[in-house]
Amino acid sequence: MILSKYLAILCLLVTTLSTAQNKEISLEDIWSNGTFRTERLDALHSMKNGQEYSVLNFDRENGSTTIDIYDYKTLKKVKTLVNSASLETIKYFTDYTFSEDESLVLLATNQESIFRRSTLANYYVFNTKTNGLTSISEDKIQEPTFSPDGKKVAFGLNNNLYVKDLSSGKTSQFTTDGVKNKIINGITDWVYEEEFGFVRAFEWNANSDKIAFIRFDETNVPEFSMDVYGKDLYQTQTVFKYPKAGESNAIVSLHIHDLKKDKTTEVKVDKAYSDFYIPRIKWSNNANVLSAQYMNRHQDELDLWLIDATKNKADLAVAEKDKAYVDVTDNLTFLKDNSFIWTSEKDGYNHIYHYGEKGKLINQVTKGNWEVTNYYGFDAKTNNIYYQSVENGSINRDVYSINLDGTNKTRLTKTTGTNNADFSADFTYFINTFSSATTPPEYTLNSALNGNVVKSIKDNNVLASKVSEFATSQKEFTTINVNGNDLNMWMIKPANFDVTKEYPLFMYQYSGPGSQQVANKWNSANDYWYQMLAQKGYIVACIDGRGTGFKGADFKKVTQKELGKFEVEDQIEAAKILGKRVYIDASRVGIWGWSFGGFMSSNALFKGNDVFKMAIAVAPVTSWRFYDSIYTERYMTTPQENASGYDDNSPINHVDKLKGDFLLIHGTGDDNVHVQNTMRMVEALIQADKQFDWMIYPDNNHGIYGGNTRKHLYTKMTNFIDRTLGDKIKPTKEEKIKEVKIKG
Repeated sequence: MILSKYLAILCLLVTTLSTAQNKEISLEDIWSNGTFRTERLDALHSMKNGQEYSVLNFDRENGSTTIDIYDYKTLKKVKTLVNSASLETIKYFTDYTFSEDESLVLLATNQESIFRRSTLANYYVFNTKTNGLTSISEDKIQEPTFSPDGKKVAFGLNNNLYVKDLSSGKTSQFTTDGVKNKIINGITDWVYEEEFGFVRAFEWNANSDKIAFIRFDETNVPEFSMDVYGKDLYQTQTVFKYPKAGESNAIVSLHIHDLKKDKTTEVKVDKAYSDFYIPRIKWSNNANVLSAQYMNRHQDELDLWLIDATKNKADLAVAEKDKAYVDVTDNLTFLKDNSFIWTSEKDGYNHIYHYGEKGKLINQVTKGNWEVTNYYGFDAKTNNIYYQSVENGSINRDVYSINLDGTNKTRLTKTTGTNNADFSADFTYFINTFSSATTPPEYTLNSALNGNVVKSIKDNNVLASKVSEFATSQKEFTTINVNGNDLNMWMIKPANFDVTKEYPLFMYQYSGPGSQQVANKWNSANDYWYQMLAQKGYIVACIDGRGTGFKGADFKKVTQKELGKFEVEDQIEAAKILGKRVYIDASRVGIWGWSFGGFMSSNALFKGNDVFKMAIAVAPVTSWRFYDSIYTERYMTTPQENASGYDDNSPINHVDKLKGDFLLIHGTGDDNVHVQNTMRMVEALIQADKQFDWMIYPDNNHGIYGGNTRKHLYTKMTNFIDRTLGDKIKPTKEEKIKEVKIKG
């Protein structure tokens, strides 16, 4: 039944292609009118009983928020657990977290962003039995977390850690040395948040009587400042600690606070790390055994330590080493016997491993020339591990189950595309999110036993029908042989494509280490923009070159110490190869990218000045010397050790080669890739006497959005493309046709 629905949608889209509907996509459709808005499931949480799940719902009419409980089998709403309309103190909430027994719910309101992942908010505890509401703090706080017994909440405030006893209402502070831009307790600094992907750096143990936390001493980390122009007469300044490549990092240390003894102890491990990171901490099922991952500054060694909190003694369990770098993940899972599941690339592909409680390898669970791309969990009842992988092709994703001993592997998802699972707490069901290049997201309830679809939850048939009204083209997936490698590629041609005519080519890429842009999934708003460009007569293509992910460690890590060398060579060579195709005008080839992609498009235009006619760089890194320590040094080591790697491949050092048209775009409030990158590039271009176009978005961060900003940005880029590549389609040159015939 579900399959027939997919086929119906596909037929609808294919019919659209054949009939070539005349309705054209506009920038207003993409960025202003919500024409292509996708239906999604928000803040889904599987209830502990495994038979129900909760969803955060918004009532747009009255502005209230509810947490609604649904039955997995029937998909019908069982009850509304919390309704902000019935709460006197809170008009709405934007996030929620359950205590372990689900009798309490932590509600967030008045949230404000700090950086990419970090927020401040007012938090309340809602008691589902009494309907009582308790404020955690009058201040806006960070990362409040229930203790496992549900009796306390720990949180961060002003760089210190606190615990609120929910029974007595008493709040106690157990760190006191927190100072802005100097000492942080239990909350990550900027670079950990951005590059290690977490904010809460404290963890409760199973008995709710100990809290482990990481302390950051930022005293010697250089400060970066950004002017905030706002609407006042005088601008203000944001000042924060930002370690650029080769500069001083925060000094980190690991501590355990014993609530019963009201005593904090620093943890020491038996290894002389001179400069190191602690990217993950996690308590095992044993309330006195803490795991901590330590990593050297080069990030080519990762050690998993198991720490006895009663003796303050650490034992090394796993030591990972790599000639390039070791990835940090959240996949560490402790089983009931305190053996643990771990993922590693040590055999050349990312796979799952099972270790004993002391760190002795029991077995490699998954094997093959393919990557595990997501780890979902372990079901102790069936001894099954659930995961996602690219075994069905590197551009696809499927959900699998496998026994802990590596037997009985089962592919649970049946449809080719991108499948992502959200399992019920008892692993009876999973909600599968499926999409492909031709199918918008579909949410179905599936059996975890065999993957069979139980019911459809939500589809995007309305969106698919709406898309069918426009003149869209199929996204074609192929490979292209470039510099001895078969690279994944997609291409979008005009709906009225005619092989006897020549079209300008506009290329997109990101190309960052381990990334992927060529994927069989329903993509972002950019895809509608590419369709709009195809309507205008452009061919749009994307190639994932060397250094991108999901094709093995060697393919990904070939760019080590040379970011921007092989990746740029691949884009330039791909453009040359495509330019020889009979239907592509090699004299009108452009390229664009954002962030790492902006770094790439700049380099491609400068180094490939005989290939690319134009480039757009949005929020680009222009020299890796300007970027942060953790990300940059992972791939480049430090500038002091690898000066040529930094300088030979940074576009700021190749501005003299510029021949084509160049559009440079940045937001002044970008705390990630600082506008310094663009300002230094601008000055270099000026001194090289090179003309170019540029656009600055005041106070906008790395995402450049808000209000009319995105529409303005894409209008700017579209106009630049039209002006530099032109939208006139020319008849194919006779000599090109002859060349193609000769080559066969």
